[in-house]
Amino acid sequence: MAEICPNCGLPKDICACETIAKEEEKIKVSSEKKRFGKRITIIEGISKDVNSKDILKELKTKLACGGTIKDSVIELQGDHRRKIREILVKLGFQSDKIEIS
Repeated sequence: MAEICPNCGLPKDICACETIAKEEEKIKVSSEKKRFGKRITIIEGISKDVNSKDILKELKTKLACGGTIKDSVIELQGDHRRKIREILVKLGFQSDKIEIS
């Protein structure tokens, strides 16, 4: 028997909750200077309906950097603000809802 999504009540294999959540996200991307002058890219606004671990894994692979998730905020090593919009759009997020500062 297939697992059932608690949000929509459909089986997990045809559930569209994550796709709908990606389209409604308002994502904020910024850069911050940490200790010893190292820069990190911070991605905020990804809800719990979207699998953040898969997004982090894809970003780390595409950008060839390290990263982590802290308090539902994705942190990537290095300043990747110029490239991040293109990758997030390929992952299913709306381009006009991604704010880069």
